[in-house]
Amino acid sequence: MWHVYILECKDKSLYTVVTKSLTDRLNYHNKGKASKYTRGRTPVKMIFSEEHSNKTSALKREHELKHWTRAKKLTLIAKTQ
Repeated sequence: MWHVYILECKDKSLYTVVTKSLTDRLNYHNKGKASKYTRGRTPVKMIFSEEHSNKTSALKREHELKHWTRAKKLTLIAKTQ
């Protein structure tokens, strides 16, 4: 199972990416080891995630979300909470 997730960083920016393990990846982000972008923006919190049955599907969704405006992402997040 693959996951697309959105993090909210300490500076309130949003970071979208895919992973196979949400828990492990979130821990890596908060330890400053997962990505260059989040390294200086910890702590981060996961505010959205969705499952995909395969990597291709998850990557397509990630690409789609990365091209959305912040407002559109926040609307999606609000609908899922």
